[in-house]
Amino acid sequence: MADAPNLILDFTMEFSLEIIKYAEILERNKKYNLANQLFRSGTSIGANINEAQSCESRSDFIHKIKFAAKEAEETKYWFTLCTKADSYPEPTGLVEKLQIIIKILNKIIVTSKQARAQ
Repeated sequence: MADAPNLILDFTMEFSLEIIKYAEILERNKKYNLANQLFRSGTSIGANINEAQSCESRSDFIHKIKFAAKEAEETKYWFTLCTKADSYPEPTGLVEKLQIIIKILNKIIVTSKQARAQ
């Protein structure tokens, strides 16, 4: 029997693929430092969510999801720099997708904490 779809895993995988494309655009524009920062933090979100799927406890799961949320906030910072800097290409659509990811992660954290308390 196939595993049930995991929407946040699927969404962050697609987001990571878009981060790779955007980082490549930054590199073509010789924006290597920011390309590297965005690549690392942006793809780390999904990697941490993926890792959380095999946690041994609810506390460990929450910890991994919180780390994914921190990486999302860091990615948001780099996007803000790209948006405000005159010589950087606009991260079109990525900021909105990141906001959705942040909202979902925050909801997962709250729900998981509530379930742990019961």
